[in-house]
Amino acid sequence: MSWADPGLRLLPATRPLTQRWRQEPVSPRGGAQIGISFRQLQAEALGLDAQEALDALLAHPFQLIRLGAYWNRIEPAPGAFHPAELDRQIDAAERAGKQVIVCLGPVKTFGYPEFFVPAHHLATPLPEKSLITPESHPELLEAAVAFLTRIVKRYAGRAAITAWQVEHEAVEPLGIEHSWRLAEAFVRAEIAAVRAADPDRPVMLNGFLPASLPVRLQQWWRTRDQGDSLAVAQRLADIVGIDYYPRHALVSTGPLTVYLHGGPAGPRRAGRLLDSAAQAGQQLIIAEGQAEPWEAVTVPPSPPGRAAASCRPEDVIRTYSTCLRWAAGRNRFIDGYLFWGAEYWLLRDRQGDPRYLQAFARVLDES
Repeated sequence: MSWADPGLRLLPATRPLTQRWRQEPVSPRGGAQIGISFRQLQAEALGLDAQEALDALLAHPFQLIRLGAYWNRIEPAPGAFHPAELDRQIDAAERAGKQVIVCLGPVKTFGYPEFFVPAHHLATPLPEKSLITPESHPELLEAAVAFLTRIVKRYAGRAAITAWQVEHEAVEPLGIEHSWRLAEAFVRAEIAAVRAADPDRPVMLNGFLPASLPVRLQQWWRTRDQGDSLAVAQRLADIVGIDYYPRHALVSTGPLTVYLHGGPAGPRRAGRLLDSAAQAGQQLIIAEGQAEPWEAVTVPPSPPGRAAASCRPEDVIRTYSTCLRWAAGRNRFIDGYLFWGAEYWLLRDRQGDPRYLQAFARVLDES
């Protein structure tokens, strides 16, 4: 990709399903743990029973799962504390023999809408185009630290938990929904609290890896004062998590959609992150490897007999193999790879299309 080719593609929004996923090469995983993220809210949005969906996914022989502690669901009112959902999820993961990364949030947690602060902790909305600092929002930071400390202490005795994730894409704005950002100092204070509550487990920070020139330029401009979440992860975290989406929709017009299509900028930066992690003694994982469509709507479409152009079944394997080749090409290795979109695979399977689940199974069987 060059300045003359910014990665914009006008394509039909859907394509007929094929058997290409059967022929797509599967890269060897090496020492990488393979797993998924589980989003209970996404399962519910797709019309699935969240606990049944989790149980169905846990039956597959992967090693690692990421779960989220959603602040406004655990603390829906002042003084309330209802961790039963997360208790059940961790219990189920332990019974299935999985290792667990818990995303503590608190302000941002993975899964739309990514912002889960209880209303009683915000008298007014966070101001747009502002940096949320310990000085500007001391009450929010105090409440966030109290919440994540309580969660860490509750689950610190669980041997299955291998890491704590603090925030989600910690210092980046929430897409087009909000333009405010957390300051690095805010995140640093949260990490200090996690390490004080549990000194032995590593802390993970994740960040979005721009795959196209327009997104790269926008992200640089919006985070130029303190760097993006990947840069902050390099400075603060024990585990650097890369979120990689090689194709996503920009806008739809009738049967056609404009997509941002990945080029060489993403792999180049991923290589630098791999080198930096190795030199600093950090782990590096793909925290989100795209494995469901990212179209111009919130809930991924599931057209009968067709696949959304942003992620077909073969792309589940192709994106995984691409990331593993980044490391192999530099004589590095990735510590883990978490597929993003497992709930969508179950929806497709329920609708009579098992290809996404079968593509995932191929990775597990052949890597």
